[in-house]
Amino acid sequence: MSENKGVNIKSEEKADAPTPQNTPIFTAPIARPPAATAADDAEDDVPDVPVVQNQALLSMLQGRLGSLVGAPSGYIESLPKAVRERIGVLKHLQLQRTEINKQLHLEILELEKKYTKLAEPLYARRSTIIQGAAEPTAEEKAEAAKIAAAEKAAEDGASDADAEEDAEEDGAQEPAKGIPDFWLTALRNHPQLAELITERDEDAIKFLRDIRLAYLADEPGFRLEFEFAENPFFSNTLLTKTYAYEQSDVSGELEFASATGTEVDWKPDHDLSVTVETKKQRHKTTNRTRVVKKTVPAETFFSFFAAVQEPDEEDDSELADETRDRIELDYELAEEFKEKIIPSAIDWFTGEALAYEGLDDEEEYDDGFMDDYYDEDDDDDNDGLSQSAKDAAQPPQCENQ
Repeated sequence: MSENKGVNIKSEEKADAPTPQNTPIFTAPIARPPAATAADDAEDDVPDVPVVQNQALLSMLQGRLGSLVGAPSGYIESLPKAVRERIGVLKHLQLQRTEINKQLHLEILELEKKYTKLAEPLYARRSTIIQGAAEPTAEEKAEAAKIAAAEKAAEDGASDADAEEDAEEDGAQEPAKGIPDFWLTALRNHPQLAELITERDEDAIKFLRDIRLAYLADEPGFRLEFEFAENPFFSNTLLTKTYAYEQSDVSGELEFASATGTEVDWKPDHDLSVTVETKKQRHKTTNRTRVVKKTVPAETFFSFFAAVQEPDEEDDSELADETRDRIELDYELAEEFKEKIIPSAIDWFTGEALAYEGLDDEEEYDDGFMDDYYDEDDDDDNDGLSQSAKDAAQPPQCENQ
C-alpha cells in the first residue's frame, strides 16, 4: 500500500527546530543600511556605505554565525526548578506519544500484509497469463474488450461498436504464447531501472517469469522475489533481496535497517558482472608475444542482488559517503519495485504509468540517478549501458509486441 509513508530511509540526524535553548537555525546575512533619503542628506552628508566592505571578512563572519547553529544557549538551565520539572514531564509525555506512534506504524504494516495477501490471487492470475500457462476466460475477455473500447473511444472519438470491431480485427493476427518480454519491457519503461539495465542484461532478463512481494513473518521487513525460467546465464531459478526495518526511537516510524541478497550462481562464460579484457604483451628479450586476459567488474542489473556492507558511523571518508549513497539508492529501487512495479506492472509495460507518474512530459529525468550505484573505477569503454537503455530514460516507451 503506497499510503504507508511511515517507512523511511534512515537519514542523518536533522537539525533541531528553533527553541529557547537553541540559537536560530538560519544564518542571517549581514545587511547594509537603507539608502539615505534627501532629507537625511540635508541633515548629514555622510555617504551610504555598506557596514562590511571586505567580502572576505563578510564570509568569515557568516561562517562563524553558521557554526553557532544549534548550540545550547543555556536558556533551559536558567529557568526555575519548578518550570524545569514541568518541562521534564512534557518530555515524558512525548515518549509515551512515541510509543503510541510505534504501535500505529506496526499496525499499518499489518494492514499492508493483509491487503497484499488479498491481492496475491490477482498477481498469480497475472503471472499465468504473462507466461502463457493459461488463457483468459471468456468473461475476462469481455471485460477487457469493454476497457479497450472505452479507451479507444476516448482517444479518437470512435463509437464503442467501431472500437470493438477494431479489437476483433487485431485479434486475427498470429497469436504468441503469453506476453513476450513482459517484464523486460516493464522494467525498461521505468526511468531509474532503465539506467541500470545494460544491453548484455536484456537477454537474461527475458527469462524473468515473475516479480513478487513477500512480507517477513518474524520481523518487520519485506522480500522481493524474482522468478526466472531455466536460462544459459545462471542456475538460480529464484533471486531475492530482503530488507529489514527498525523503529525510530524518536518518531516511531519504520526505517530501513539492512538488506541481504541472493548470490547469483553464474554459469561458465556467462557472468554478466564481469568482462574479460584481452591484451598482448611482448617479451623484451625474445620479442615473442603472448595474450593476457584480465577480468574486470562490469555494470549489470544483477548487481542489485549484491548486499552492500554499511560503513561504520564514525567513518566520514569519501568512500564511506559513496557507499551510503549507494545503499540509499538501493533502498529507493526496492521501494519502486514494492510500491509501483509489482502492483502496477501492466501500466509500466504499456507505458501508461509514465503519465500518472508525470514522466511523459518534456521534463527531463535525472540521468545521473544511478551514478552512485556503480563503481566509478570502470573504464568509460566498458560502461555497459546500452543505447536502447539510454533512449529509454528520456522517457522510455513500451515495445510493441
